[in-house]
Amino acid sequence: MAQIGRTAALEVLRTCEHGLVLDGGELGDILLPRREVSNGWKPGDRVEVFILRDSEQRLVATTRCPLAQEGEFAFLQVASVTPVGAFLDWGLPKNLLVPFREQRTRMREGGHYLVRIYLDRASGRLAASSRLDKFLDREPPRYKPGEKVDLIVAARTDLGYKAIVNHAHWGMVFHGDAFRPLERGQRFEGFVKQVRPDGKIDLCLQQPGYGKVGTLAETILQHLESRGGSMPVTGKSPPEEIYRLFGASKKSFKQAIGALYKKRLVTLSNTEI
Repeated sequence: MAQIGRTAALEVLRTCEHGLVLDGGELGDILLPRREVSNGWKPGDRVEVFILRDSEQRLVATTRCPLAQEGEFAFLQVASVTPVGAFLDWGLPKNLLVPFREQRTRMREGGHYLVRIYLDRASGRLAASSRLDKFLDREPPRYKPGEKVDLIVAARTDLGYKAIVNHAHWGMVFHGDAFRPLERGQRFEGFVKQVRPDGKIDLCLQQPGYGKVGTLAETILQHLESRGGSMPVTGKSPPEEIYRLFGASKKSFKQAIGALYKKRLVTLSNTEI
């Protein structure tokens, strides 16, 4: 289904002087400009495109993929500031407008801001907003402990890192669960630790429970085998070194090593495993 601000695979209806005419369904015909057309495309083919409006309000398509689509959040840089608002570089030739009314704080050229892409119903154009709260927590969270989710870091607080969960809810990675520094705008997969009775979501960077230990233990064994059976990493190694090698916290690493030791699959010393 074709939607403004989203990618879709659309059928080529016909060629024209200015490019290809695509079937936009309820949106009608959509032009893919000639500069975007690849040799060999013909009527009946399906082309993956992103749909938007040009400067003259016409529906057009592009084969380029923006850094975020309608309904998503992204950490974008301000390319310019004009009398109508700030324009963001979002990976397309035409920059994305953030009207002044949608700026939580006044944006400056060159700065990076976390924004939400939305479709302005009055103009039919895509725009962005840094007023994030009005786009989140619209429905009660129904996540389960251990569920994998997409996270975007919004801010660092005294408690930890405030993050956007699946482009829909606020959550928190507490400092005790953040075994590595996180940066504002960073995107990664995390896990739901728990959903509290008040609806607040606690997050963690690794899957909670024994399952993560088993998976990490297998990874450690594979690493040992690839190195001929030993490695100069122990439970006393720096957390940064452990994370670089295994993408895990020092606590999880020590738990996995302990599980392997109990099964007599590894031997330990002060300098190696």
